[in-house]
Amino acid sequence: MKKMMTGVLALVLVLVMVGCGQKDNGVVNGVAKDGATIGEGAKSFTTEVVDKDGGKVTFTVKTDADTVGKALLDQGVIAGEDSSYGLYVKTVNGITLDYDTDGMYWAFYINGEYAQTGVDATGVEDGAVYAFRAEK
Repeated sequence: MKKMMTGVLALVLVLVMVGCGQKDNGVVNGVAKDGATIGEGAKSFTTEVVDKDGGKVTFTVKTDADTVGKALLDQGVIAGEDSSYGLYVKTVNGITLDYDTDGMYWAFYINGEYAQTGVDATGVEDGAVYAFRAEK
């Protein structure tokens, strides 16, 4: 019995070590780590996420996508619903806001200015800063 338990314990230890040794892309369960660089591609931009309590996470996205929305959807850090106005972003970096239930929404900013286009209609500009801020 002791040999079997030792074998099981050794197997578990090996699996844990293999899991810890795997390289992730900086995104776990739709959440990019602060300071991470995610994705691959010729263009890169910075994404800032400011939650309803003022907490801020900043990460870099590398992409070959044509739009910011596509780049962020491909990495799994935004999610939402299609609407007649384009993608209605409800979840950013693992945080879901819904105007109908909590009166808050994700405001989209381009280089510090409130965006005049939706995330899925905004072309990727190399070196730009795109921000999502929780607002009422």
